[in-house]
Amino acid sequence: MPYVQVGCTRIHFVEQCPNPAATHLSPIVFIHGAGGSHQVWLQQLRILGRRRKAIAIDLPGHGDSNGSGADRIEVYRDIVVECVRALDLQRSVVVGHSMGGAIAQSIAVGSPGLLAAIVLIGTGARLRIHPKIFAGLQDDVRQTVGMIAAWARAAGTPAEVISQDADAMLRTPASVIENDLRACDAFDLMEQVKMITLPTLVIGGAEDRMTPSAYAKYLHQQISGSQLLSIPDAGHMVMFERPDEVSRGIEDFLDQQGC
Repeated sequence: MPYVQVGCTRIHFVEQCPNPAATHLSPIVFIHGAGGSHQVWLQQLRILGRRRKAIAIDLPGHGDSNGSGADRIEVYRDIVVECVRALDLQRSVVVGHSMGGAIAQSIAVGSPGLLAAIVLIGTGARLRIHPKIFAGLQDDVRQTVGMIAAWARAAGTPAEVISQDADAMLRTPASVIENDLRACDAFDLMEQVKMITLPTLVIGGAEDRMTPSAYAKYLHQQISGSQLLSIPDAGHMVMFERPDEVSRGIEDFLDQQGC
């Protein structure tokens, strides 16, 4: 399995690259959300990797990366930046979901020269977590993760699908999940987000109950020149629920930008 060393942390990643590679197209780096892993991006890797290099990383403590996670977005941001540099990815497009979207925004504000564009999926400029979630992680991790998984899908999603999502999240240690959620809770770029000048696509599920459509609209309003794509009949896990629409939206956006 491929890894890149960042400080004391071995960061695992998966890569899809066309043969021959379209080297004139910007590579894509996918960043998962809280408690997730590269697995959430497998369908996007398959579709978007047909034309350009596409990489999905496991943040520290997630998937096959070592480490214990982080409780601040800035820590994850710095690790992703070092990954991009270590992999020698030029003019990358960073695609982030939920917490990954917070990381993408933070990179766009602090290190815009590394990137060609960003795509923000199911995220916001501020990501508050209800105190009951933290209490639940102390009392009953499985029940709390099950509740998170249910809220992350559109209403009416079959119970077996939600159970599969919860099982996937539970592969991440509870302490790392808690750290992720604390990083989200502390994140706030409500004022600074307007500093983003990179080409930006904001994608949201129309039925997202965790980061409602108002979050996506705020990002769109604050980021000059950004584009907004609302996908019907989809919740917070929009890239699972509507993979073709998400992938096509990203590809069309990047083609428009010449990336």
